[in-house]
Amino acid sequence: MTGSGENWLRDGLDDIAVVESGLWVRGVDYMAGWRVARESADRLNQALLGAGVDLSQVRAVASTDEDGRGVVRVAGLPDAVDRLAQLLEAFADGVGGAR
Repeated sequence: MTGSGENWLRDGLDDIAVVESGLWVRGVDYMAGWRVARESADRLNQALLGAGVDLSQVRAVASTDEDGRGVVRVAGLPDAVDRLAQLLEAFADGVGGAR
C-alpha cells in the first residue's frame, strides 16, 4: 500500500495497541486471523486509493480479536473519516440506498 507523504507508514494510524488492551492467549493462532484481515484491509485500501482517498489520512488496518479472528478497522483523522463518510453516503444515495 502506498499513500501520499513520505511518512505515512509512521503516522500512527496503524498503532492500535491502545485499542486492544487484552493479552494474547497461548494456543490461539492470531497470525491466521491477521492474514485474512490483511487481505481484506489491502483490498479496501486499494479501493480507497482508487476513490482518491489519501491513505496517510484514513486507511484500513488489519488486526485480530481476542479469539484470533481477523478484524479490519478503519483508522483515520476525524476530518478524513468525515470525508469518507460523505463519499459513502453519496454513493449510497446514487445507487438507491444501502445494499
